[in-house]
Amino acid sequence: MNRQSQAAVLFLLGAALLHAGTTDLYLRYVKAGLQPLLLASGAVLIVAALATAWYEWRRGKQEQDHDRGHGHPEPRISWLLILPLLALILVAPPALGSYSATRAGTALQEPLAYPALPATDPLPLGLVDYAGRAVYDHGRTLEGRRVELTGFIALDHDGTPYLVRMALNCCAADAQPVKVALTGAIPPVLQPDTWLTVTGTYIPRQSRDPVNNGPIPYLKITTAEPTPEPRDPYDESYNN
Repeated sequence: MNRQSQAAVLFLLGAALLHAGTTDLYLRYVKAGLQPLLLASGAVLIVAALATAWYEWRRGKQEQDHDRGHGHPEPRISWLLILPLLALILVAPPALGSYSATRAGTALQEPLAYPALPATDPLPLGLVDYAGRAVYDHGRTLEGRRVELTGFIALDHDGTPYLVRMALNCCAADAQPVKVALTGAIPPVLQPDTWLTVTGTYIPRQSRDPVNNGPIPYLKITTAEPTPEPRDPYDESYNN
């Protein structure tokens, strides 16, 4: 691939990064906090592509002035490098779901602190936040509170229903599930990967994840309603 072709690929890659970073597409790949770096990377690649193209244009003009011949053409197969870029631009991959969640152990980590909760009723709470308080704080900040959690459904091999969010450290490649087991008024039909917003109360019950023996807290639900997949399907409170 000659320099002009390399410049074209760099430009397309930069444009793809800018496209992903200015839409919700980037949330399928990296956590929201990395958006500025993604946009900066796209801008740098485009500038590098334009600089390369200008340099090659100047060099080609000088060679013509000196009656110098052109080099050998590069193999056309190198243009296949553009295919991953087209996939990035045209195809939005689905967020990781129940298939990944049931094959990986819960990644719940002990929180550094337990900030005071507002008096809202029911209390909208991140699933990872609820799980951390329920397991490591033994539900002390959750007692007597109705909480509202949103996540997707995953069913264990024995049919146990979990409400799950995939937690990110950096990007989707390192996403791991955090699971909350459901009891109480469970809907009679649960389809894996269905997104639900559930309202319920903390109960001092835990089970162990069959994959890695990690702790899984319970939520006794009173209502469960289908909800659209969130704009950002991953839970970033995992490592903030």
